[in-house]
Amino acid sequence: MQKLYRSLKRENPKVQQISYDEPADAVVYGVLGENMSETEAQSMIKRFTDYFVDLNDLRVSRIEEIIEVLGGDTPLNRRIAGVLNRILAAIFSEYHMVSLMTLKKAGKRPAKQTLEKLDGISLFAVNYCMLTALEGHAMPLTNKMIEYLKSNNLVDSDAVEGDIEGFLTRQIPAKNAYEFYVLLRHESELPETARQRKTKKKTVSKTKKRVE
Repeated sequence: MQKLYRSLKRENPKVQQISYDEPADAVVYGVLGENMSETEAQSMIKRFTDYFVDLNDLRVSRIEEIIEVLGGDTPLNRRIAGVLNRILAAIFSEYHMVSLMTLKKAGKRPAKQTLEKLDGISLFAVNYCMLTALEGHAMPLTNKMIEYLKSNNLVDSDAVEGDIEGFLTRQIPAKNAYEFYVLLRHESELPETARQRKTKKKTVSKTKKRVE
């Protein structure tokens, strides 16, 4: 895994660390980011910011309204809207406001346990929030990231998300976790043809070195 990390660092621009002051913002991004590409998620966050006044406005909005902002009534958008509605309602029910700032004062384990209890939240959203808002050692994994690791024989083909996440956090130090997440995610979201071109270039480069 360290070999992959070094290779991805060489091939990509320097990663800019992202940190959320409000953990609830990270949760919302996690819900969106799990279900769309990084570029699409960033664009959607901007659309949400432009449309909704704040997270409480998002909480009280109708499911149909959220679906419209997401781009239309599809099964995926309906599911995302439903998950956002349930999570924000759960946060408000617990804290009487749509904020998770109190988790910054809790220990890492209690904070993660609190997140895991939020109605509808996924492991990806929990880990993304821990990594980007609560200084936790976590590794959010999209389906594409998991598929990439399995197809390259970097993890067992039968491994599940939780096991892979645990394996990666043992392999990648906390200080490098966000960078590795971004690099791996970017690599996994490349079109297959782009990845094939990269592999071909590496092979040609190695051949040249042997000839020289």
